[in-house]
Amino acid sequence: MTSARLPLFPLNTVLFPGLVMPLNVFEQRYRSLMRDLSALPEDAPRRFGVIAIRDGHEVAPSAIGLPDSLKMPDPGPTAGFGPDPAKSFYSVGCVADAATIREQEDGTFEVLATGTTRFELVSVDSSGPYLTAEVKELEEEQGEGAGALASGVVRAFRMYQKRLAGARERTLAAEQDLPGEPSVLSYLVAAAAVLDTPAKQRLLQAPDTASRLADELKLLRAESAVIGKLPSLPAVDLTRGPTSPN
Repeated sequence: MTSARLPLFPLNTVLFPGLVMPLNVFEQRYRSLMRDLSALPEDAPRRFGVIAIRDGHEVAPSAIGLPDSLKMPDPGPTAGFGPDPAKSFYSVGCVADAATIREQEDGTFEVLATGTTRFELVSVDSSGPYLTAEVKELEEEQGEGAGALASGVVRAFRMYQKRLAGARERTLAAEQDLPGEPSVLSYLVAAAAVLDTPAKQRLLQAPDTASRLADELKLLRAESAVIGKLPSLPAVDLTRGPTSPN
């Protein structure tokens, strides 16, 4: 494992390697981060670490009822995360590469980032305008039987899609090809399945691809069984990732 220092972007969601995440950045601490990334040389990677929040708030608290003309003080890099921010985050996150960073007229940023590799959080530094972290990048191990498990996950995921579409009284579009490479498949299914943050986090930090696929197989079969007994579900698009407001 290689060690690195990255700017940190805590979110109430999980980013997986290979998946794209749009961000609408409006808080001052994260505006500073995007300005610093934008100032890097053209050929330099614009990388930052996305980490899911275990206990805390993605957006800094604000005072309700104050007039718009009254400017609130900068809440600082640790706002919403307590005096020891590392305790508010899960231990494994994902390195993000910002493909586009566009500053808007009001000073906010629209960012399109892609997950690249997983990392383990070592320490968090709050001395700057935004959080930075020392991280250890995690290699993806295949594990035993990943290929056979991948075939089972493909079949289970297809059934899950059909059950989910049926519960929502909608039809599926023509089936898209799923990736054959087990690790890529495992991350795509983890991102696409309608699961809560703790469940997605467990999949992100699985020790290897085979373990992740085995967990997904159990989850997909269980979810399909439950969905088959329900008359309807809330309309949440299966493969649409959330657009974070920070």
